[in-house]
Amino acid sequence: MKNIKRNIAIVCGGDSSEYDVSMRSAQGIYSFFDKERYNVWIVDIRGLEWHVSLNDGTRVPIDRNDFSFKENGKLVMFDYAYITIHGTPGENGILQGYFELIHLPYSTSGVLVEAMTFDKFVLNQYLRSYGVSVADSMLIRKGYEELVSDDEIDEKIGMPCFVKPAADGSSFGVSKVKNKDQLTPAIRKALMVSDDVMVESYLEGTEISIGCYKTREKCVVLPATEVVTSNEFFDYDAKYNGQVQEITPARIPEETAERVAKLTSSIYDILHCNGIIRIDYIIDKNQKISMLEVNTTPGMTSTSFIPQQVRAAGLNITDVLTDIVENQFK
Repeated sequence: MKNIKRNIAIVCGGDSSEYDVSMRSAQGIYSFFDKERYNVWIVDIRGLEWHVSLNDGTRVPIDRNDFSFKENGKLVMFDYAYITIHGTPGENGILQGYFELIHLPYSTSGVLVEAMTFDKFVLNQYLRSYGVSVADSMLIRKGYEELVSDDEIDEKIGMPCFVKPAADGSSFGVSKVKNKDQLTPAIRKALMVSDDVMVESYLEGTEISIGCYKTREKCVVLPATEVVTSNEFFDYDAKYNGQVQEITPARIPEETAERVAKLTSSIYDILHCNGIIRIDYIIDKNQKISMLEVNTTPGMTSTSFIPQQVRAAGLNITDVLTDIVENQFK
């Protein structure tokens, strides 16, 4: 008897500033999936508007009771959700909680891991307890800004420093602050994006980004990408508008590359991750490796790191996605 194809939903969109990037990631992932093996649809979520795109170009609503839809009067149920929402609700545990409730397997880590990795300050403190090197940081909450003075930030964190939304998946609201006079406007800017703001010490060195995924049979740590930009930092324009040079594999010593790969695998296990993740690091002149952030729904656009790294590893992105999906059904 012929095997029945699994129905895959590529879930994209979301309610963050990276909506458009998510939509582009969905198109990338759709092109990568093995259509001989899977029936694949793109599901666009924005607020309470959930729609699936049909092959004829029309969009029909998703029934949020069971994440199903009807095509030509026929009920279609999904077997798996591949989440590629950058920001809320797909990167902070909210959508994962929904899929847990309706018992639908999905591509990312679980609710707690997603919530923790979405909050940069919480994640840094957690991984620091496991011996992972991270930048020094302070947390400022909306409505309590006066509890932390500019002088205190300067004394504890130093200048220059970064001011960024603590809970946001994008580079919006991030400022590189070079003196105390710039702190208040930078904090105000970040508070427009998130209720919690992280002030983080500046780490000088080579910035790299490295992907990883695991199945029951194997651990795959991809070649690292070196990020070189003439911008002040790896901001939105550098990420998505080509204002960056991306070098894969990164130009780092072999011994350092091995330590980065080992650390990445270790963090994956510490957090009990699932699917593809991407971790960003800074490597200083003494080859000390400091973690910047963990991205559990990495971009999959034409300019994204993961597809580059998969190619550099000599792997096929279609096979990688198949590995990740099938791992949920073994």
